[in-house]
Amino acid sequence: MRQENTHVTENNLDDLDPRKFIIIKRARVNNLKNLSVAIPRNKLVVVTGLSGSGKSSLAFDTLFAEGQRMYVESLSSYARQFLGRMEKPEVDYIRGVSPAIAIEQKVNTRNPRSTVGTTTEIYDYLKLLFARIGITYSPLSGNVVSRDSVSDVVDQINAIGPGTRIMVSCPLKKFKQRSMKKEMELLMQKGFVRVLVDGEAMFIEDLLEDGLTGEHEFQILIDRLSVEPEDEDAQYRLADSIQTAFFEGLGECYIHVDGGKTHYFSDRFELDGLTFEEPSVNFFSFNNPYGACRTCEGFGKILGIDEDLVIPDKSLSVFEGAIAPWRSETMKKWLEPLLRDGIRFDFPIHRAVKDLSPEEIQLLWTGNEYFKGLNKFFKHLESKTHKIQYRVMLSRYRGRTTCPDCRGTRIRKDASYVKIGGKSITDLVLLPVTSLIRFFGDLELPEYDFKVAERLLREINYRLEYLDKVGLGYITLNRMTSTLSGGEFQRIKLATSLGSALVGSMYILDEPSIGLHPRDTTKLVEVLKSLRDLGNTVIVVEHEEEVMKQADQLIDIGPDAGIHGGELVFQGTIDDLQHVHTHTADFLLGREVVPVPEKRRKWKDAVEIFGARENNLKEIDVKFPLGVLTVVTGVSGSGKSTLVKKILYPAIGKYLGTVAEATGKFSGMEGDYKKVTQVEFVDQNPIGKSSRSNPVTYVKAYDGIRQLYAEQPLSKQRGYKPAHFSFNVDGGRCETCQGEGVVKIEMQFMADVYLTCESCKGKRFKNEVLEVQYNGKNISDVLDMTVEESLEFFHDKAPIYNRLQPLFEVGLGYIGLGQSSNSLSGGEAQRVKLAFYLGKNTRDSKDHILFIFDEPTTGLHFHDIAKLLHAINALIDQGNSVLIIEHNMEVIKCADWVIDLGPEGGDAGGFVQYSGTPEDMISINDSHTALYLKDKLS
Repeated sequence: MRQENTHVTENNLDDLDPRKFIIIKRARVNNLKNLSVAIPRNKLVVVTGLSGSGKSSLAFDTLFAEGQRMYVESLSSYARQFLGRMEKPEVDYIRGVSPAIAIEQKVNTRNPRSTVGTTTEIYDYLKLLFARIGITYSPLSGNVVSRDSVSDVVDQINAIGPGTRIMVSCPLKKFKQRSMKKEMELLMQKGFVRVLVDGEAMFIEDLLEDGLTGEHEFQILIDRLSVEPEDEDAQYRLADSIQTAFFEGLGECYIHVDGGKTHYFSDRFELDGLTFEEPSVNFFSFNNPYGACRTCEGFGKILGIDEDLVIPDKSLSVFEGAIAPWRSETMKKWLEPLLRDGIRFDFPIHRAVKDLSPEEIQLLWTGNEYFKGLNKFFKHLESKTHKIQYRVMLSRYRGRTTCPDCRGTRIRKDASYVKIGGKSITDLVLLPVTSLIRFFGDLELPEYDFKVAERLLREINYRLEYLDKVGLGYITLNRMTSTLSGGEFQRIKLATSLGSALVGSMYILDEPSIGLHPRDTTKLVEVLKSLRDLGNTVIVVEHEEEVMKQADQLIDIGPDAGIHGGELVFQGTIDDLQHVHTHTADFLLGREVVPVPEKRRKWKDAVEIFGARENNLKEIDVKFPLGVLTVVTGVSGSGKSTLVKKILYPAIGKYLGTVAEATGKFSGMEGDYKKVTQVEFVDQNPIGKSSRSNPVTYVKAYDGIRQLYAEQPLSKQRGYKPAHFSFNVDGGRCETCQGEGVVKIEMQFMADVYLTCESCKGKRFKNEVLEVQYNGKNISDVLDMTVEESLEFFHDKAPIYNRLQPLFEVGLGYIGLGQSSNSLSGGEAQRVKLAFYLGKNTRDSKDHILFIFDEPTTGLHFHDIAKLLHAINALIDQGNSVLIIEHNMEVIKCADWVIDLGPEGGDAGGFVQYSGTPEDMISINDSHTALYLKDKLS
């Protein structure tokens, strides 16, 4: 074992203090080769090494698995009944383990109700805040809505002055099925003696004797007394009378001051003739029927008239026919009054719609006394839907639009009447995080409200600050998590964990720098350090140079990947690397580099997108070259994913008829897009929805392997067909685990636990099927092989070898053929997809495929990036085009063409900063990417 550089040796591990070190002795999980290491506690430790060298095996499968097992051990007897079957990591011992929190690479949620606010828990605190100290304002008058309590009424009466005579009364609420005589008799039975008839006190007995005639205003006279603020008994009597008045008057009470005016009080929450809901937590919850918007049912979108379908080309003026439904001869009559009388109200009919002010655009919809607007036009169409031509016309302009009542926030409309500091919860969730931080920083509250909200505000500020620190200051709390990029979602989970501010824990993070521009990596390191300074051990599996340089200690696993890895090749500080020769050391010290291409490819064909304006894109025109390697870059939130995933990909996909998802807002597409015969978006989603999906089936190599085993003499003798060697259909697979090798145990209190199947011992197949062997290996042994081992085993079987070879070429020689797709990281899943396309080899076909990759360097060590670029260039050499969304400078410097968006994220982004070759890019000054690229090309 190569441990010359470690601070401790295996021999003195037993002498170390577990209160100062996390001690792992002889770990053998996956490819780890009896690895022993002592990790200092309360430090920032980076675990690095080639992809597949054993980093995750050490950090997650050993350290975190043991931390989780120890946690379950402390739970109830129900939980512990599974503990005997939860496998301990293969290790002699682990000491000094703290409670473990893992933030892994996981594909983000597709739940349509999940937002940034709910994921980070900030929205939960906001709901509490508004329920506790929110002030309701009437939308009619803008006055504060409040209810009068008994103590409020007592305080006002005491202010009138001692000795003043008053009467306490309430309106007589007549029950509709009872006569007034009956009501009076009931009042006497309740103990009341007098009523006020048109303001004059009268005995009920007298009224009953005289008979009740005519229309009168009746009030129940509850009490007559003097104001005595110092007399305790008088105060009790007054409060009791007011309470009775509220009860009998169904929330209304009158105080008649002797010789003065009458005061009205109500304990109902109402104003301006409107009754309001009192703020509560559920009132602000869109996941609850009580709080969800009535119009969109808590989804934020409705099927309404889509403005972009009504006015598809905003470069046209109203005169030139910008309003699509008013172009026909039949419907032109709706447009003519606007063209004729527009001059009367100063409407610019010759100005392009995109240059109109928001008020002028609004006027097109609402209309005025001179012309009927679009809203009335569509109402007219809806009134004629009994005719098919009107139904067809309406359907042409319908689309999923933002709900007008809740502005897409999903919360009921009247929740926006409740405000704090002049802002409603609806306003706040639509603000970017940086603006929210300013709002809460400037918020001034009355002393009582501040005491109530102090803890809530502290939690909100913590989480907002961490979101900003991890480079997400541009997103809003209302943003759906399903629209986030993989990197954004990772950092949201990180910020959520950081916001809880635990102490004495062990945080294990899997590449938190994914999707982060080098400019923002420094902020991320500061966040990790602050987590460490709270008193936590922070262990980060990472390849990012900046994170490694800032670590307290570096642990390098290697020397290579798969069966050639699993050893501790270095442990120490960044300064100690000078004297060692590992792949990590060679790259960090510049001894090994990813070569820059000798020449850039030239291009003549391109796809051009015009007027892209989805999310934060600012009406930009972008040209995407074909036949070359193009990289789209820019700081986090600058609009890269929106431009490529929301506009370019669905636009070409819809032309080809292969993509059904909604396209973002843009004016048009021109150029050579008809030369593209296929568009493939190679993302980081799992390679299959089934837990039985794995690399060997995805690249279509397993068909050949099953056929090979079906051709063996024993198989022919027993009549086994290729299906007997499949774990996806009945026949040869183990029926207990359905060919998965593991059985899922659903845990009600934590993540599901997967345990090895007791019937097949994890081999997936029946014993009789396992008796069939090829070169001394049965089908289960083959699935347990790594890609590298399988290439040697099947070296003389060309159909199988040629399918598996691309997996090795993209740097996945270390993964198991039968490894479940659930266990692959996002980056690994993406590279399995790349291998599948490489294996197809389109060199001799007439297809021109546009491949779009979303950060393919995720999970890749510097050493493996060269392999990835070689594989990607092979796709281009086969006659295809490749477009990559990327932050990694090693990839950007090797591109033929760079499109840089910026200058910042969020509202300050969405512009094209640069478009051209990497060499020309380093000369520009207003690009963050150019600044970092300069170091790589100089």
